[in-house]
Amino acid sequence: MSDKVPMTLAGAEQLKADLHRLKTVERRRIVAAISSARELGDLSENAEYHAAKEEQSFNEGKIQEYETKLANAQIIDTARLKSDKVIFGAKVTVLVEETEQEATYQIVGVDEADLSKGKISITSPMARGLIGKCVGDSVEVQAPGGARHFEILEITF
Repeated sequence: MSDKVPMTLAGAEQLKADLHRLKTVERRRIVAAISSARELGDLSENAEYHAAKEEQSFNEGKIQEYETKLANAQIIDTARLKSDKVIFGAKVTVLVEETEQEATYQIVGVDEADLSKGKISITSPMARGLIGKCVGDSVEVQAPGGARHFEILEITF
């Protein structure tokens, strides 16, 4: 049995919605494609049939993956969190000392991370460097391009 993996409530809701879509919309579409391909005749040389069966296998694999992620998730409602330290679910505004620009990141579960939306994984070097720190603290993070320095300006939930 594996350990629980933290996930925000929003991340869990998105995963549930994706799972529902895979089970209802995608399954029906794929079954219809398999049915149509069967009508074309000889299955041994039917490219449409084999492509639809491959897509079905992929879809079923994604369904199993999402169900496992939800079963192993420790869902955390970040709206209920309060802390003066950076913890899972926190939105942290930092000053990037090298550029003097501000950036805001939310620390989320591994499957929710999306840097383009400012969501960083709890396992990332940036999140690990920020966890446990308070407003005003300076943080050094070892990034692939070398050490980066940040000052924590604000922590919100």
